[in-house]
Amino acid sequence: SAGDLNAPVPIPPSIRLPAVDADSAQRATWLERSMLRNFGMTALLTAAQDVKMRCLLRMILMLYPVQVFYDAAQYLEPEIFEKIDKIMLPGDYIAMKLSGTVCTTVSGLSEGMFWDFKNNEVSKHVMEHFGFSDSLIAEIVPTFSVQSRVCEAVAAELGLPAGTPISYRGGDQPNNALSLNVMKPGEIAATGGTSGVVYGVLGDFNYDPLSRVNTFAHVNHNQPDTRLGVLLCINGTGILNAWMKRTVAPEGISYGEMNDLAESVPVGAEGLSVIPFGNGAERVLQNENPGASVHGINFNIHTKAHMLRAAQEGIAFSFAYGMEIMSQMGMDIKTIKAGHANLFLSPLFRRTLAAVTGASIELYETDGSVGAAYGAGIGAGNAHSDMADKRLPE
Repeated sequence: SAGDLNAPVPIPPSIRLPAVDADSAQRATWLERSMLRNFGMTALLTAAQDVKMRCLLRMILMLYPVQVFYDAAQYLEPEIFEKIDKIMLPGDYIAMKLSGTVCTTVSGLSEGMFWDFKNNEVSKHVMEHFGFSDSLIAEIVPTFSVQSRVCEAVAAELGLPAGTPISYRGGDQPNNALSLNVMKPGEIAATGGTSGVVYGVLGDFNYDPLSRVNTFAHVNHNQPDTRLGVLLCINGTGILNAWMKRTVAPEGISYGEMNDLAESVPVGAEGLSVIPFGNGAERVLQNENPGASVHGINFNIHTKAHMLRAAQEGIAFSFAYGMEIMSQMGMDIKTIKAGHANLFLSPLFRRTLAAVTGASIELYETDGSVGAAYGAGIGAGNAHSDMADKRLPE
């Protein structure tokens, strides 16, 4: 809960940092307000009370979107704000340190809410609203291209050939989608780690007015070929399955054995259901944090096996709930592509997800790191944009 943004934020004694002068404390209050308004990341707010952590605060300004950048930079450190030459995403910054060249991409700008899709340009509305100079935006380069080259000094330090092309940059989910060849409208990529993500490609300009899913430029977005990435995140995914393993499953059991145990009870877990929203606020629920819960338990029927099955079924239904939002945006979901890892290793989860969404599921031996490497190859002209089929046999 944001509560009163003017009120002090209580800091647990176990992580309290040394007090500093009154001026720094006031600056910390500005950062607290900004971070509370946008993310509620209380743990990071403690860094504001230690002047030695200023570098972390500046990293926060680089990592998070417009409102934090505006509030924290202009009010927290106006003297620093005045010296800013360019704003960069982490990938832009790393490329700059490697090459000495500052540039960015449409995909990156859209993640920071700086891109106007309808007019295919940096958003004048955003820039004018916050009073940002157009000069803050770096040169925009194609996502797949030789954007810059590793300079001689860095090449010598890292043991790379000088002039090595820097030919791609992208976020974790676009990289995963690229590894799965999810590039066309209607194609879907999914992951089932600590949190679960469904990432789909939309061929028209659209968005969820309730902001339950994120929309930004996919790596192959290039007018007139609209390619928007729509991202659904469920925080309580693999973390729920891991909690079940630690807390509910018989001690020493493996995930494979846990899946077998869950399979031993009927579909629907004989009326037992688990709601998986126990890992913080869920964007798909409009930032509500209802917590995880168990429903319909019968002490005469239900066992550990029922709990394990109900957890995986609950995760699958939460995926389906979010995918309904994506469908309302015009996405026709027929196939879900995923790497053969994490929760997608469970046949029970895969069958349940396929059943409740009506989509077929294809598994591939790949991950986001492969997508990043493949993207670099495309940008350098050493790979084609159609990947070879790496689908696993049924």
